[in-house]
Amino acid sequence: MDNTLHANPAGGAWRVVVIDHHRNQQKGGHGVHLAFTGLPGVEICAVADSDEPSRLSLQQETNATRIYADWREMLEREKPHIVCVPSRLPGQHTEIVTTAARAGCHIYCEKPLALSLADADHMIAAADAANVRLAVAHLGRHAAVFQTARNMIRAGGIGRPLSVHCRGKEDHRGGGEDMLVLGSHLLDLCHFFFGDPQWVFAHVGVGGRDMLRTDSHEPTEPVGPVAGDDIVALYGFANNVRATFESRRDLHRAGELFRMGITITGTEATLAVRYDDERRLRIRKSGRPLEEGGEFQEIDTPWPDDPPGATPPLLPRSHSVGASRYYAHCNRHAALDLLRAIAENREPLSSGRDARWSLEMIHGVYVSHLAGRAIALPLTDRLHPLASVVS
Repeated sequence: MDNTLHANPAGGAWRVVVIDHHRNQQKGGHGVHLAFTGLPGVEICAVADSDEPSRLSLQQETNATRIYADWREMLEREKPHIVCVPSRLPGQHTEIVTTAARAGCHIYCEKPLALSLADADHMIAAADAANVRLAVAHLGRHAAVFQTARNMIRAGGIGRPLSVHCRGKEDHRGGGEDMLVLGSHLLDLCHFFFGDPQWVFAHVGVGGRDMLRTDSHEPTEPVGPVAGDDIVALYGFANNVRATFESRRDLHRAGELFRMGITITGTEATLAVRYDDERRLRIRKSGRPLEEGGEFQEIDTPWPDDPPGATPPLLPRSHSVGASRYYAHCNRHAALDLLRAIAENREPLSSGRDARWSLEMIHGVYVSHLAGRAIALPLTDRLHPLASVVS
């Protein structure tokens, strides 16, 4: 992992603004708004939120100089280099991202990126037309644990990769909402490790029966239509690598082994990470089938040092200390990577295109289930496969 901080090619400090955090503490609070705070050569010029208490809280946490009720006015007055969009509500993203791109601003946006693939296409096209970078907070790509895992896979450390198994948190959101809110991280990691998926074959259940289109509903937070309390999906990647995603409702038990995680099996070894507070990388050095058991050993994956002159990353307050440190470090390295991507004129490590692939994999589950067959990716229909039912 690179901790280099690139100077602004135009000279002076990087000017960053933050738009619409909405203080939705019970839903997320992953600290995206804090990504650039504490970096040398970066100025948090202003924040904008339509809610006054939220504005004041956001200013206090980010140490921003000025506050605005209207984000459009802020963009016009502040003329930032980078716009940070921490809202977890993808319905807000399209207008903000496209407007910021047309204003010549680079963007760091929370996930899910969009409600539909059409919206994601629109945002990516706007960024391309303006020659600005669009980064999305799929934080696993910036975590030492998953970068180490990818390096090991590419170096042949598990032999020939065979399969990946992803499991959601499987709490009260198990099924469609779990797949969208939490499973999107795991599906993005599959893409990070193995490239573009080629097809998906999936089944979605509701109360022990097959899902119908009329089972579509809005989840507990407005992140787009979902359906199902029992989902299993199979994806095909290049070189015959196969990945599965599974989520069933109400299997999570507080205080027990954390169910959410990812396991990558090769001909010589298996890697595994559970999404608990520690998120440690473990390896089982055996080519025997995983169901036969075997001892896992931990692999040390320390975080790199901060850039010279940086203050320690600020921890979001809505999670345990371990999870907060993970979010804080990942957001900081996402910010550093975006600054490097701008200076080097390249795509960010977690780009809008990468985030769109995660959405392809999620929407493909519903398309495959409703069609009753495997579906090629990317999808041809760019509208949400469940949207017409909810609307």
